[in-house]
Amino acid sequence: TSLTLMSNHWLMAWMGLEINTLAIIPMMTYPNNMRNTESAIKYFLMQATASMIIMFAIIYNAWMTNQWTLFQVSNEWATTFMTLALAMKLGLAPFHFWVPEVTQGIPLTSGMILLTWQKIAPTSILYQISPSLNMNILVLLAVSSTLLGGWGGLNQTHLRKILAYSSIAHMGWMTVIALINPSLMILNLLIYIAATMAMFLCLNLTSTTKINALSNMWNKSAPMTITIMIILLSLGGLPPLTGFMPKWLILQELIIYNNIATAMLLALSSLLNLFFYMRIIYTSTLTMFPSNNMSKFQWFHTSPKSTSLIPSMTIISAMLLPLSPL
Repeated sequence: TSLTLMSNHWLMAWMGLEINTLAIIPMMTYPNNMRNTESAIKYFLMQATASMIIMFAIIYNAWMTNQWTLFQVSNEWATTFMTLALAMKLGLAPFHFWVPEVTQGIPLTSGMILLTWQKIAPTSILYQISPSLNMNILVLLAVSSTLLGGWGGLNQTHLRKILAYSSIAHMGWMTVIALINPSLMILNLLIYIAATMAMFLCLNLTSTTKINALSNMWNKSAPMTITIMIILLSLGGLPPLTGFMPKWLILQELIIYNNIATAMLLALSSLLNLFFYMRIIYTSTLTMFPSNNMSKFQWFHTSPKSTSLIPSMTIISAMLLPLSPL
């Protein structure tokens, strides 16, 4: 990832993306079983295809412009191919089908890395080539991602799939602002990473992967139930929480540049995400005190898993809204 972030030569940036893909495969296949291996192969095939298209775009751009610098992609076809390949890497619609399948098939820690760290390198390339991107393609990818990210998560019961569809929708929000104000894309990415990491760490601590398991969360850890609710509302973008900040600023920028139809579509599609977050919260609060709980009681003893990151990530993902003027 750092190789891609620091390079200004296309070949080095491409090499960084390739090493990044290869390095996560062993992490995804541990512990070794059929589901992990299948997910890793799906991920590898998609990333390898995207990397081939990136390499084609790089060579075509170099052939037409006689330079390998990262910042100058002046050829229109090269830019289009590059955008579509990065959309495949990030899991933007209509190339989003691999994201829920891969996330569902791997452990929570690998899923966390896949949905957070693995987004940094492609987003950095998108950030660097943003001045030469095609606005129509970006808006089409972004709006379809937010809509499909919302619709796809509605009928899911697995928390990892829900977080995968949430990731698709958030990627749509980041893409739509890439050409207008790239620094907002980075802000959105950082807040998204903090919230998603906090969510995955909470689920990993309590070994929860399904919505119905949240009904016993009060028994395992009552504060964790409240924490998960706050993080989910922040991911949905409700005003008192940090997640509202990037959505607010992005909608503001879109309206300034007269993209009112796009802003309306994005705002309405985020309600779909908010609906399935609220459904998770509703499930977990049904069994909290003072309601009667009819489910089986689970004995829960202290887990040896580390929790040191959870408080800091929760604070970042919930309480940074007062810093938005900065």
